Amino acid sequence: MKKIILAAVAVMAFGFANAQEGQFKIGAHVGLPMGDIKDAYSLNVGADVAYLWNVADGFKVGATTGYSAYLGKTTTVDLGPFGSIETKTPTASFVPVAATAQFSVADNLFLGADLGYAVNVGKGDGNGGVYYQPKFGFQTEKVEVYLGYKGISVDGGSFSSLNVGMNFKF
Repeated sequence: MKKIILAAVAVMAFGFANAQEGQFKIGAHVGLPMGDIKDAYSLNVGADVAYLWNVADGFKVGATTGYSAYLGKTTTVDLGPFGSIETKTPTASFVPVAATAQFSVADNLFLGADLGYAVNVGKGDGNGGVYYQPKFGFQTEKVEVYLGYKGISVDGGSFSSLNVGMNFKF
């Protein structure tokens, strides 16, 4: 674990030393829940904030955070002659704290990835879990649009969604 932390610190220090200028990004995403949660949640929505430094030609690293909510579905259970019961899955909310990297594969196309921890800020039990999000997108000088797969591994399963996002660069 110490080697991983030292390597991360070295990469960040290298980035600070070589960064001519950083880039601030703010945006939003929307997605369809998948996997373990697709039957209990209807939508993933959230906001994203990131700051990246140029560490090599076409390669940026930085930090990212934001807010991501998985909106619960209302389900009706038919009890036959006894009527029915409506249940609503509560919204699951997370604040990711992660490292991010982005590589430009062409002038306007990029591959990216976020890796870190998502803190559970919703009601109920749970501390959060490992957060990851690979991305592929299109970018201009001021805007980027991406398709990503977001996952949060928690005890007993995972929250995952296929997302579309848009960021504005400053």
